[in-house]
Amino acid sequence: MDDLTRSELREVAGYAAACAGPALEIFERVRPDDRRPRAAIDAALAFARGGERTKALRDCAWAAQRAAQETRDAGLAAASDAARAALAAAGAAYLHPLAKATQVKHILGAAAHAARAFELDADGDPAVGAGHIAQARLLADPVVVDVLGRYPLAPPGGGRVGELIRRLDASLR
Repeated sequence: MDDLTRSELREVAGYAAACAGPALEIFERVRPDDRRPRAAIDAALAFARGGERTKALRDCAWAAQRAAQETRDAGLAAASDAARAALAAAGAAYLHPLAKATQVKHILGAAAHAARAFELDADGDPAVGAGHIAQARLLADPVVVDVLGRYPLAPPGGGRVGELIRRLDASLR
């Protein structure tokens, strides 16, 4: 597999941030003073707009992961997936040019976790998640689709989030 250009990584990170951003309202509704997921999305957007991949970006991703774990442990599943979407957005800047199906999660994970957050927020309604996946498909520009096409199909497993990743993957190829 060819190396990814910095421009391609920026497009993927911008896409992931755009997919994750709408789910912030779910997290912030229950944790209004916790800015960690928002900071992760902001860091991904800063990278997408020309910033560097810095320790601060990685630190924001880890902080969003802690927010996801804390909300999961508190029984706030929708908020946890919203925070995981933010984590995935920041992590998209670290996509590796390895021809492994697991790398597809770096491209599509933010969209899938956001879709799952919306589903859970709507009492588990799968139509809500499908609607977010349809929106995420529309957000994917040709660069993101081209980068995705260099990787194998999304891997099996991963529960409902894995299903949503595979649904989005199939719709973009």
